Amino acid sequence: MSVARVTEISSTSKESFDDAVKQGIARASKTVRNIKSAWIKESTVEVTNGQVSEFRVNMAVTFVLDD
Repeated sequence: MSVARVTEISSTSKESFDDAVKQGIARASKTVRNIKSAWIKESTVEVTNGQVSEFRVNMAVTFVLDD
């Protein structure tokens, strides 16, 4: 039997939503083992002077707990 946990993280990127997701997972992987999936719950942008200046994603990351 395996047990999983879900935790929420937020990540930003100046490049794209895709990059924000990749950076968030990469950073979470430094301290969380066994990441299996991520659900993108929300995606927003910050606008400065009429231009998109930052992409932000809030995601639920699922990882399997060690036995």
